[in-house]
Amino acid sequence: MALFLIERPSPHSADETWRRLTQWQRHGSYVPLSSVALRSEGPTRVGSVVVARTGMGRIGFEDPMEVVRWEPPDGGRPGLCRLEKRGSVVLGWAEIEVWADGERSRAVWREEARVARLPRVLDAPTAWAGRLIFGRVLRGLLEDWRGPGGL
Repeated sequence: MALFLIERPSPHSADETWRRLTQWQRHGSYVPLSSVALRSEGPTRVGSVVVARTGMGRIGFEDPMEVVRWEPPDGGRPGLCRLEKRGSVVLGWAEIEVWADGERSRAVWREEARVARLPRVLDAPTAWAGRLIFGRVLRGLLEDWRGPGGL
């Protein structure tokens, strides 16, 4: 598996950073040829399913992820969301952590991913690509904001 970690400071409170990073549909704005949707009804919680679709038209694949841990930041306790990948193309898990840092916060994205049927020798390039792509997602969600309601 390709393990990678990205850490970014946020000028926002832990609550605001958490809110931005868990607006799943906005993730697709920063990943080429991708869209992201929450397949479950209501607010995100344990058991919710987030689906990232990458591709053009009929050519592409879905990356369904189940929320298995959902602990928003609360009273100085960091927030943690863990998603387990449930698809047949991308295997592994992802975690988003948000730590308070005074009136600001710090975001950590940790992921272990593997593309099915690719040889393990490609784990290092996969981790490099993951850091590049999800570093862009973090930066975009934390910096490029257009107010409540998003887009």
